[in-house]
Amino acid sequence: MSASQPEIVAAYAACRAIAKREAKNFYYAFRVLPQHKSDAMCAVYAFMRKADDLADDESMSLEARREAMTAWTAEWRASRTSPTGDPVFLALKDTQRRFAIPDDLLEQLVAGTTLDLNPQPEGVFNITVQDPAGGARELQVYENFAALHHYCYLVASVVGLVCIRIFGYQDRRAEQLAVDTGVAFQLTNILRDVREDAERGRIYISADLLNEHKIEPSHLLAVTEGAAPDTADLALLRGLEKHAQALYRSSGELIPLLDADSRSAMRVLVRIYHGLLDRIAADPAAVFRERVSVPAAQKLAILAGGVLESAKVRFFG
Repeated sequence: MSASQPEIVAAYAACRAIAKREAKNFYYAFRVLPQHKSDAMCAVYAFMRKADDLADDESMSLEARREAMTAWTAEWRASRTSPTGDPVFLALKDTQRRFAIPDDLLEQLVAGTTLDLNPQPEGVFNITVQDPAGGARELQVYENFAALHHYCYLVASVVGLVCIRIFGYQDRRAEQLAVDTGVAFQLTNILRDVREDAERGRIYISADLLNEHKIEPSHLLAVTEGAAPDTADLALLRGLEKHAQALYRSSGELIPLLDADSRSAMRVLVRIYHGLLDRIAADPAAVFRERVSVPAAQKLAILAGGVLESAKVRFFG
């Protein structure tokens, strides 16, 4: 028996509440979409949020998180063909039907989320280093930029490929441009979160980039824990930032390929994330001290511009 329309409406409302509470940057973009597309984005976000929360819940052991993720994934897969009482699964199922989102893309998204639950992900090696306090610390480091790029694809580019199906496009070039834009977003996140990730035992700046700048993982860990960054550390960050800047050019080519009623949403998202990267570029050392962010006033100004642009499209075509 399929869900009733009131049940679907309630499911989307539950997803919107999750997105409004948790999505931060993404929710600014959702608000300038037409209602049916905004609802769909909230459903996808709520699904992603649950997967991320299960993977990152450090109140549980790694094994317990793996078991919880396995059980949740099995429940989601069953919901594709059977009735479900989970509002997120119900809204996501409706979104997939309406926007022709294949199961495979969502499977890839879950695969990206579960990478950090794998004790030895592909392309990653584990090392033991001495931390600044004199103890031993286990770190996971990506072997090379190709492995890091694949990680970015799974956790961010796949999201982009889902989003453009909701936004709408006809030209297949949009798909590769969405992949590139997703990598740009994730590299921005990696730069912003370098300190927090190191605290969790993960270094997402790949070993080949560290070697290029003659930086040992133990040194990078020390800098994230208060040691003064040197010129090599800043050059490392600037190199990654420049690579992300180049990839953001793809977003400029992507936006005109999207349906007119969705371009403003993508533009809002790009302006916020690119603005974050620009703030990091202005003071790279800040990422070692604090979590860099775009001020709320700036986000609201970007949102206001998106709302105005969206209104022009709706009323004037």
